Amino acid sequence: MQTLAGRVALVTGGGSGLGRAGALALARAGARVWVTDLDEAGAHETAAAIAGDGGEARASAADAGRAEDAARSVREVVAAFGALHVLYNNAGVAWPGRDGFTPDVDPAVWDEVIRINLSSVFYCAHAAIPAIAAAGGGAIVNTASSMARLPLGALDGYAASKGGVALLTQSMAPGCGRLGIRVNAICPGYVDTPMNALIWGNEALKQGFARGHATGLQSPEEIAELVVFLASDASRSLTGAVIACDRGWTAFKQPSVQP
Repeated sequence: MQTLAGRVALVTGGGSGLGRAGALALARAGARVWVTDLDEAGAHETAAAIAGDGGEARASAADAGRAEDAARSVREVVAAFGALHVLYNNAGVAWPGRDGFTPDVDPAVWDEVIRINLSSVFYCAHAAIPAIAAAGGGAIVNTASSMARLPLGALDGYAASKGGVALLTQSMAPGCGRLGIRVNAICPGYVDTPMNALIWGNEALKQGFARGHATGLQSPEEIAELVVFLASDASRSLTGAVIACDRGWTAFKQPSVQP
């Protein structure tokens, strides 16, 4: 069993979905967890769920896509828990109807998608790497997406931002390795989260997406298990990896999502 006993983790976008599942799983593995989210109530609900499960967690409101918020979050974690060992960069947005085909997208929407999905990874890592190194090393896990590997079209900003997360992960790995920090990215398929509510709320569309996954649709909890693995010493041979954890979605290359 992977253990994170004695470790401290910071989870961004932890108020719901993948972030909440990841925060709960990290705590169950023994980590003390600090949860941030723009949705302060959601962040505190996650922390309360961890406490109810016997773990230790705190929460605060933060916009991970702002450098000052990212730096403040790291300071809060270290002040409260004395160290930081794991950063789970999970904050992100997808805006169907606002993001789309490039000539149809308002440049202000593009800027926001890149800021929240990609710049947040840089800002949080920029603030966290010195703290993790000072603690003796650890791990950074970044949430990319299957769209970093197989864009569907009509979400150009999202695809670009997640492709950027994948390449930033690979680029960071050598420098972080010298500091005893491993950096990996995960590329989930279509998971039952609030971000994918439009899919899960339409049974025909949901079944169309299910057919594009070799072994069916995904739960946040199964992605959380991979996050724990990458945060733990069990994955000590992995850094700079961009992992397709999409139940075969990208293996189909051109999956049909038609109902």
